Amino acid sequence: MLVTLVIALPLGIIAAVRRDSYWDYTAMGFSMLGISIPNFWLGPLLILFFSIWLGWLPVSGREGVLSVILPALTLGTGLAAIMARMIRSSLIEVLGEDYIRTARAKGLQPGAIILRHALRNAMLPVLTLLGLQLGALLGGAVITETVFSWPGIGLLTIEAIQSRDYPVIQACVLVISISYVFINLMTDLLYAWIDPRIRLGGRA
Repeated sequence: MLVTLVIALPLGIIAAVRRDSYWDYTAMGFSMLGISIPNFWLGPLLILFFSIWLGWLPVSGREGVLSVILPALTLGTGLAAIMARMIRSSLIEVLGEDYIRTARAKGLQPGAIILRHALRNAMLPVLTLLGLQLGALLGGAVITETVFSWPGIGLLTIEAIQSRDYPVIQACVLVISISYVFINLMTDLLYAWIDPRIRLGGRA
């Protein structure tokens, strides 16, 4: 998720601020590429390039902090592509609001307008997508952990399916489901923190 936010936030903001420019087309081209590439193909491609050809990172297993980089990139790139498109469209809509024009008329710096006023109000639909996509992120971990031989719940699920260990399969599915429900609950709570109107509406 950290990889997703690090990639998606700058891309989405640049694409919205530089709308219909070279930066916009480049960012959206990356987004389309990230959406199109599946995890089971991107993972071996990253292993081939960074591990076998360059020798910078471990091929598989858990051997310290470096072993996290390739699996995190594999999982985070696809989600970052979707998030960047959502941030762009939501931010473009917010940038056309009256209070943004008022902030510009007051002489506020463009960076302060984007980060303090526009981005915060544009984050509600982004948070909705974030909560929903975390389910896909948990599901994608099953394939990614298998590709990188990472000893996590995804690899455990695959091994349990292969050995027909039904209690372990049920436990893995239960943990993933509970995690998904908890994440969506936290998303709803973040709504009230980002948008005070939601808190006032609940009191009314």
